[in-house]
Amino acid sequence: MARASVLVVPSPPRDVETVAGADDGASVAATSREDFRVRCTSKRAVTEMLELCGRVVEKLGDALPEEIREPALRDVQWTFESAVQENVSINGQAWQEASDSFMDSDIKVLEDQFDEIIVDIATKRKQYPRKILECVIKTIKAKQEVLKQYHPVVHPLDLKYDPDPASRVENLKCRGETIAKEISEAMKFWIF
Repeated sequence: MARASVLVVPSPPRDVETVAGADDGASVAATSREDFRVRCTSKRAVTEMLELCGRVVEKLGDALPEEIREPALRDVQWTFESAVQENVSINGQAWQEASDSFMDSDIKVLEDQFDEIIVDIATKRKQYPRKILECVIKTIKAKQEVLKQYHPVVHPLDLKYDPDPASRVENLKCRGETIAKEISEAMKFWIF
């Protein structure tokens, strides 16, 4: 498998100073030493990202034929990792010069941030129950106000209790006898 190498030359930065040549009068660009690499603070985080990208590359390699898959994946993985390592600086250092472990100052900063988060959460644990209680009280009062404003649309009828049920019973007896006579006459009509 032949490889074509490509040389990428970045354009000079905008803060280029031109210096006049002594003999030939040509100007030479003298650039300040600007680092074009991606600045990172943790080599471990970059390594984790490389592993994640490696898994994606392996999934993409599943589409390749079996006979060339293994060498092609190895070559792509090596090329990608070396390109990342060349174009990343860890705290201003090259990949090979950077250490994997945290420095004491980094640990101190992380501990301070952790302490601030703990204090913030503890403060919220004290404040939020009070705020929640206030909201619950307001909600209950609002519900009570709504219930006070509720007026039923249908007005219920007042049922009167008859103190003497005998008159009603007599009325029902009369109606029952009348209905029974009408039914018996209707039955006679249909039978004959």
